[in-house]
Amino acid sequence: MAIINPAELDLQEEAVVKVNRTAKVTSRGKRFRFSALVVVGDGKGHIGVGLGKANEVISAIQKGKDAAKQNIVKVSLVNGTIPHKIIGKHGASRIMLKPASPGTGIIASSPVRAVMEQVGIYNILTKRTGSKNTMNLVHATVNALVTMKDAVAIANKRGITIGEVFN
Repeated sequence: MAIINPAELDLQEEAVVKVNRTAKVTSRGKRFRFSALVVVGDGKGHIGVGLGKANEVISAIQKGKDAAKQNIVKVSLVNGTIPHKIIGKHGASRIMLKPASPGTGIIASSPVRAVMEQVGIYNILTKRTGSKNTMNLVHATVNALVTMKDAVAIANKRGITIGEVFN
């Protein structure tokens, strides 16, 4: 897998999927810290997910954005949807992604929708099973998108033409 330089991509505005607040109780009161789950993408098949932790929300989001830019991956798309049905797994979360015809829209929960909008998928059907933990769902979605095969790769591996893959 090739390393993708985020400076070469025309990245969209980052999507903050979740901001979590944790509290540590000390003798002087409660001390709050924040973690932010951030998704960045270019809308043309590149996606990155990052988690940032800091004492302020803005700093946590910025750290998450920087972390997301460091692990951008390429995803195969076909006309605003995915090439085939796939199930992604992470922790106890499972997400089934199914290609949809044009005009369907993004049928997905909030964390999955954020990933789809950032990667550039506009027509897709999804179904979550197992845990609905936001972080696990986002990672399961990215896992599914990365493990997808495109028609060209399958044709090259089997030594046949692209037209024969669909028959």
